[in-house]
Amino acid sequence: MGRGKIEIKKIENINSRQVTFSKRRSGLLKKARELSVLCDAEVAVIIFSNTGKLFDFSSHGMKGTIARYSKCQDSSETSTVEDKPKVNHQLEKEPLDILKEELANLQLKHRHLLGNELNGLSLNELQQLEDQLTHGFLCVKERKEQVLLQQLEQSRLQEQHTTMENETLRQQVQELKAFLPPAEQPVPSFLTYYPSGLRNAPKKDSVESEFPTENEDSDTTLHLGPPSSVSRKRKASDRESHSNSSGC
Repeated sequence: MGRGKIEIKKIENINSRQVTFSKRRSGLLKKARELSVLCDAEVAVIIFSNTGKLFDFSSHGMKGTIARYSKCQDSSETSTVEDKPKVNHQLEKEPLDILKEELANLQLKHRHLLGNELNGLSLNELQQLEDQLTHGFLCVKERKEQVLLQQLEQSRLQEQHTTMENETLRQQVQELKAFLPPAEQPVPSFLTYYPSGLRNAPKKDSVESEFPTENEDSDTTLHLGPPSSVSRKRKASDRESHSNSSGC
C-alpha cells in the first residue's frame, strides 16, 4: 500500500518540524547535485533554517553563481524599461484608433437617421433603418401624449384649487358682513313742497313751488324733513284748518 498524501501546511509540533526539515533538506541538496551532474547545469541552493542556520550547495561556486544571477537581473530590468515605452505607445495607439472608428460609425448612423447618404445601404439595412425610425416616431408620439395628459391634469387641479380659494374668500366676506351694523335709511337730499289745502299731494323728486293768484286765498306751509314727517305735519295742519272753519 502506498503512503497517503501529506497535506502541505505548517507543522505545529516542533520536533516533527525539525525532523521533516532535516530529511527534506538533504533530499533537496541531493536533487540539486544530481541535476548539475546529469544535465551539466549551474545549480546553486541556499537554505536558512528557522533558527537561522545556513545550508547551501553550488556546482560552480556560490559567489560566481550569485554574480551571474545579479547580472542577468540587471539586464532583464533594463530591457524591460526600454521596451515599456514602445508597448505603452502601441497600447495607447490602438484604443485611439478604435475610438476614431466608433465615432465615424456613429456619425454615419446619425446621417442615415436624418435621411442622408442612403445610396450605399442594402435593402436589409434600409428596412432596419425604417424600423428604427418607426419605433422612434411611435415613442415620440407616445411621450407627447403623456405630456399633454399631464398638462391637462395639472390645469384641472389648478382650476379646482382656484375654485376652492374663491369659495373660501366668499365665505370670509359673508362672515365679515355679519359683523357690520345694518345700513340706516338715507335721508333724502331734496325738499318737498305740499300746499296745505291739498290732502293728497303727489311726491316729486325735485324742489317744486306753486304761487297762488291774487284772487285766491291760500294757506301754505313749507316743511323740511323726510316725507313721512311732512305728511304727518300736513295732516295736522289740515285738521287745524278744518277746526277753524267749523268754529267760524
